[in-house]
Amino acid sequence: MADVQEQPEWGKKLSKFFIIPQRWILAIMGFFAIFNAYTMRICLSQAITVLVVKRNYTIFHTEAICEADEESKSKDQLEGGDYDWSQEKQGLILASFYIGYIVTHLPGGILADKFGGKWTLSLGIFFTALFTLITPVCIVYGGGDALIVLRVLMGLGEGTTFPALSVLLANWVPATERGMLGALVLGGGQVGSIAGNIISGYILSSMDWPWVFYVFALIALVWFVLFTLLCFSSPYTHPYIKAEERAFLSQEIPPPDKNKPKTPFYAIFTNVPMWALISAQIGHDWGFYIMVSYLPKYMSDVLRFSIKSNGLYSSLPYVTMWVMSLVSGCVADQMIKRECMSTTNTRKIMTGLAAFGPAVFMVAASYAGCDRALVVALFTITMGLMGTYYAGMKLTPLDMSPNYAGTLMAITNGIGAITGVVSPYLVGVMTPNATLIEWRMVFWVAFGVLVVTAIVYCIWASGEVQPFNDGTNSNKKKDAA
Repeated sequence: MADVQEQPEWGKKLSKFFIIPQRWILAIMGFFAIFNAYTMRICLSQAITVLVVKRNYTIFHTEAICEADEESKSKDQLEGGDYDWSQEKQGLILASFYIGYIVTHLPGGILADKFGGKWTLSLGIFFTALFTLITPVCIVYGGGDALIVLRVLMGLGEGTTFPALSVLLANWVPATERGMLGALVLGGGQVGSIAGNIISGYILSSMDWPWVFYVFALIALVWFVLFTLLCFSSPYTHPYIKAEERAFLSQEIPPPDKNKPKTPFYAIFTNVPMWALISAQIGHDWGFYIMVSYLPKYMSDVLRFSIKSNGLYSSLPYVTMWVMSLVSGCVADQMIKRECMSTTNTRKIMTGLAAFGPAVFMVAASYAGCDRALVVALFTITMGLMGTYYAGMKLTPLDMSPNYAGTLMAITNGIGAITGVVSPYLVGVMTPNATLIEWRMVFWVAFGVLVVTAIVYCIWASGEVQPFNDGTNSNKKKDAA
């Protein structure tokens, strides 16, 4: 049976000071967990543009490379940094994070399912913050190779983030609020990308580059303290949740069974909707990781924006993505609540929008040439449409198996994260000169991956609870009583 704790007297008194329901507090803190994860993950994508020695643009044809913008010319920002890393080496540095990220996904999901998501999440962010804090020392004294090792360690810390949050959402968020609160939490990735790009741009243009890492690491450490004080793994172990909210959640979400059977891995890995989910995750992550890892470099190397402009314009697509994730989450909730469409079809529509649209506009951006306004607009539309993914396949693990949501999220996110290793490194190999023509091929490859994987999801995915949710190691549906 579930581990339901009696609420202490001090907890009952303390609960009176909270106006916002505890599930909303958890959602807000979950939002900032992903916010911190993304700022620490992507700030290197901005910093690397000032760390490396700039290339000699005069050897390329004018149609392959854009002219530098006026701010770059006036501020003489074209000389670059001290580190002579090739495009391939830079691709390996940016991809190395995902090597560690893959490793801790499944263990993180299993631990969160078994012991709760609170410490699985918070300790992962805590160690990532520590590694971020020492990044400048690592770069100065160890160079690129040491940075690769450190980024792997950061990935190990962040790998537990999404599996742990899936378990927390499954324990705290009713099905009728899942789209809205789920989109709020997962929207931390977009807002973190926005803040990471804008703040990094301003810091790099006005301060020494190490401050990029110091600022985001310290913010994450503050979050760790607040989260450990305010949040708990389930409503049944929360000492100062209001009695009304606990009663409401106990009706909407059954208490988790601590004695549930072992994870039915055979049924999970032989489940057709599960493989459809993995397919969509691979497609999304392929396109998304290219944008997260390389959009600032594309702005710098191809469009040749100044450092400050790079930070601003690299963040605009994520603003749209965040807004779309919230809007689509509310729309999906209403579609399901009013029975306009089944959960399965709702998830398929949102996932299709998040794949087919970005595939088209990403390629279109590569044909916009050096028209900076048009390129930024097309990338903004690309990422905006990707935002519907959070009300689509990202919530499918919670639909398919509330009892093993952390494990399903770990498997899908972990396999998808392999593209985080492959795609950034492949981009580095495919763009040795970082020209428009080379980048056009990168976007065509992304187009193919996004379209094919989304078609698989739209045919075979399911938003219904699967037979293995009760621990049965089989995909055969039980006969109705």
